[in-house]
Amino acid sequence: MADHAFDVVVIGSGPGGYVAAIRAAQLGMKTAVVEANHLGGICLNWGCIPTKALLRSAEVYHLMNHANDFGLSATGVSFDLKKIVDRSRAVSKQLSGGIGHLMKKNKITVFEGWGKLAGKGKVTVEKDSKVIDTLSAKHIILATGARARVLPGLEPDGKLVWTYREALVPDVMPKSLLVVGSGAIGIEFASFFRTLGADVTVAEVMDRVMPVEDEEISAIARKSFEKQGMKIMTGVKVTKLEKGKDNVTAHIEVGGKVEKITVDRVIMAVGIVANIENIGLENTKVKTERGQIVTDEYLRTAEPGVYAIGDVAGAPWLAHKASHEGVVCVEKIAGEKDVHPIKRENIPGCTYCHPHVASVGLTEAKAKEAGYTVKVGKFPFIGNGKAIALGDADGLVKTVFDAKTGELLGAHMVGPEVTELIHAFVVGKTMEATELDFMHTIFPHPTLSEAIHESVLAAYGKVIHI
Repeated sequence: MADHAFDVVVIGSGPGGYVAAIRAAQLGMKTAVVEANHLGGICLNWGCIPTKALLRSAEVYHLMNHANDFGLSATGVSFDLKKIVDRSRAVSKQLSGGIGHLMKKNKITVFEGWGKLAGKGKVTVEKDSKVIDTLSAKHIILATGARARVLPGLEPDGKLVWTYREALVPDVMPKSLLVVGSGAIGIEFASFFRTLGADVTVAEVMDRVMPVEDEEISAIARKSFEKQGMKIMTGVKVTKLEKGKDNVTAHIEVGGKVEKITVDRVIMAVGIVANIENIGLENTKVKTERGQIVTDEYLRTAEPGVYAIGDVAGAPWLAHKASHEGVVCVEKIAGEKDVHPIKRENIPGCTYCHPHVASVGLTEAKAKEAGYTVKVGKFPFIGNGKAIALGDADGLVKTVFDAKTGELLGAHMVGPEVTELIHAFVVGKTMEATELDFMHTIFPHPTLSEAIHESVLAAYGKVIHI
């Protein structure tokens, strides 16, 4: 067992941890990362990246089955589930290797094992329940991430009832599937398996799918999902999962009555829980609230020299939020000038189902609840030439402005590649843009981005193409 001294030790190497480590190294600090599993964390290995690889395969399969719509011919279209999964795993492996390269490039020391706070400025590294290293550092950043939430009585078993992990590496293609939860994770898996032919039912306890999104966007998305053949059940509660030999009978409470449906597999996608256990918090002044670590705007905890970033520090549970927090945290540690705390209302959210859904800022309802008088603009993709040319013209761009000042309060989108468009509104919010800034911007033609321009024009009665 060795003792190592560093300026910064990061526990966890997900999109928060590895980015924090790289930025710390760039700023001249001797840096170490402690990782118990795989470089890149859940996002890169078991979340954001591999799901997008699966969804890309599903997208290509969908297009092949609609070749005739484009004047093309494709016969005998089929898929190999193992090859789809293998490609997804290869993508993750490649990127995880890339993180390893970045660690070496930036002279960051990586310790493989379980990191744990062990007193003032100390971190132990455990492997097989034994302490193999002790690290010392003036600054310790907790980036331990989160895991799937488990509901009592509905526990996944890895065979018939899956979490996201089993859903990423299915050993069989289920003919029928129940997805419990309609947030980003649930809807993305529902979209993937439905596109490949599974009979998919989505059960959501709230009164609409994708409940964090603007109500109008949620309704359009639901209509599209149902058009694809998904069965959507909202305002329902799954109370029991009865396992058979190779199927599951779900008891679903609907309006006081119980409906039973039998499916091959169930995916539980009911949120996540921060990893705050067994990391040594009991030895510190670090405070937790609702199962997450409490920090200030610069990610500092109540224990001097200890910081927390990413999922372990609370919602929104997004990789890009974790990465940005890592940068803010480290730059503040380094004494950099003009370090700006994150404005949560400027953090975008993206869901990569078909159609894509993306948003930033306040929904129309939330803006009104906050006391704003609003101007709302809407532009459907059916009025966008590029969307029509792509054969993907379902959807809408919706913008919400403060009627008094012209401030952009929120933007909400459902449609083709909107996850690649939302950044325009994010930049606008970050720069505190008004409606005039968007109106005076020349958008290239023909592009999907023109729908952004038109939605702003629509808010002020100046829309051209509808």
